[in-house]
Amino acid sequence: MFGFDADMIFRIPALLIALTVHEYAHARVAVTLGDPTPRFMGRLTLNPVSHLDPIGLLMLWLAQFGWAKPVPINPGNFTDYRKGMLLVSMAGPVSNMLLALLTAFAIAILGKLQLLHGDWVKVLWLLYSYNIILAVFNLIPIPPLDGSKILASILPARQGEIFDRMEQYGSFILIALVFTGVIGSIIYPLRIGLSYIINLIVMTVL
Repeated sequence: MFGFDADMIFRIPALLIALTVHEYAHARVAVTLGDPTPRFMGRLTLNPVSHLDPIGLLMLWLAQFGWAKPVPINPGNFTDYRKGMLLVSMAGPVSNMLLALLTAFAIAILGKLQLLHGDWVKVLWLLYSYNIILAVFNLIPIPPLDGSKILASILPARQGEIFDRMEQYGSFILIALVFTGVIGSIIYPLRIGLSYIINLIVMTVL
């Protein structure tokens, strides 16, 4: 699915849109909950350049799993620390699920209108696929992924601190699990499941 080939011209815009929406969602929810840090740091924007993480982008391209530059936040600005962290962390994956759903609706409608032809359609299919991947991948409870912060917000405070201490090692653990195939074996059925649910919703509505 990923790689350096003739379809790169279609992959790049789809990938940038998916990553940008994910990070913008984090920033928007944080600001809405009272933390101005993302705005001050220039992350409350749909400019993809502000959100790209070179290593995460390369991993996503080569290994089908990756991440963007984390949005800086100050949880001390939230009225409820744990609730704020939960909502901000969920915002990214949820935004990718919603964008995947909207893309699936667009593909279905264009198909009914017999307009699904031309190379540009590849962007829609890739956008759908990338959003599915980002949504399920980021829900894995390994720092620095959103799933670890979601779980830490739900668990009792003492257990939640474990994930905070794992943060400095999380990226190395994550990369190791990706290249040993462990992450792939976890992600694949989740991708299929989420895609099935989204397609079921689209078929039910249309």
